[in-house]
Order: sequence, then C-alpha cells, then structure tokens
Amino acid sequence: MRAFLAAGLVDELTLTVIPVLLGAGVPLFAGASRRTSLRLVRERAYAGGLVKLTYAPA
Repeated sequence: MRAFLAAGLVDELTLTVIPVLLGAGVPLFAGASRRTSLRLVRERAYAGGLVKLTYAPA
C-alpha cells in the first residue's frame, strides 16, 4: 500500500474502526515517504460501534 500511496496511485482509501482497546498498535503507514492530505467523502456507522470511513486525496 505504501508504494501505491507514494506513486500517487490511490484514489480512495477505506478504513474501518472497530471499538476495541488493544493497548498498543502498529502505525498503518509506517515509513511513508511523504505526507498525503485526505478528505472524508463517506462515513457509515454500524450496530455495535463499527465505523467505516472513506477518504480521497485532498
């Protein structure tokens, strides 16, 4: 995924947030070579607290 982001080939990114505390985590895009601004285009909340977020490059 990092290679596609770095090359500017991503036109949409969907992240799903699941409400569970893990205590520690791993960065989604560790080592990304550049910062990419995103804008939220869609969001959807599901029963149980799960949230699906869709972003596009700004």
